Amino acid sequence: MSLAYHAAHLLLSMLLPVQTWKTLDHTHSLCLDLTVKSQSGPGHPWYEVQASVGKKPVFQYDSDSSKMKPLGLLGAKVNATNAWTELTQTLGEVGQELRMIVSDIKLENSVTSGPPTLHIQLSCQCEAERGTAASWHFNINGQPALLFDAMNMTWTVTSPGTRGVKEEWENKGLADYFRRISMGDCRHWLREFLEHWEKVPEPPVPPKKVPDADQSLPMPSIACIILGVIVISPVIIVICCSISRKLAQRSPKKPKEALYQEARLSSPALLSI
Repeated sequence: MSLAYHAAHLLLSMLLPVQTWKTLDHTHSLCLDLTVKSQSGPGHPWYEVQASVGKKPVFQYDSDSSKMKPLGLLGAKVNATNAWTELTQTLGEVGQELRMIVSDIKLENSVTSGPPTLHIQLSCQCEAERGTAASWHFNINGQPALLFDAMNMTWTVTSPGTRGVKEEWENKGLADYFRRISMGDCRHWLREFLEHWEKVPEPPVPPKKVPDADQSLPMPSIACIILGVIVISPVIIVICCSISRKLAQRSPKKPKEALYQEARLSSPALLSI
């Protein structure tokens, strides 16, 4: 039993690294930030999309050009794939659908005037080739409004004034439409992008800056050194005096006769005595 277990574990460890995004320890998500306006002025697109996989930007899209612009290394890798072409067409269709939706939004007790702006964060998540999460976060005029969990087909009202919007969208059957986009299209795009995930090199880590050896010390360091010298100097003086006193006490004293003889030898006047 133990031998078979270790053999299976070894085989699994050899096979799993082939595509690390499929392992149970790796979860990746595709996030689409969509901004939709029912009306816009010249030079201002009514529909914009920003996409990222994890923290890596992939592309941006706007209604003026109706084209996706690749972003980052991952975007450059997937630019020529079939998913890129499919995604461009689907984003255009989703934008037209959302534009009709935002035109019909009527908020309860709204203090803002003019056509509303709808901001959506669409995200789908995959783990080990299996979808684990898909959701839509709706903000209206910059305020949280609704949350739709596509996995469980449930709505959460995050603002009391949007309860009527939620009921209207339910009556129009938009829950099925949002589920199809997030559970079908979004996951398909994510899998296509992750095929190129391992081919994107990580950006190099810049080396840490080491200060020059001749760089002058900052003022706080100089002040600390001066303060230390002022505090330690009296202690050093006391220690030196103590050592000198002890050395003087230990040196032998010459007798008076020896001192007198030395004085006579050094003085001619004393020699005649």
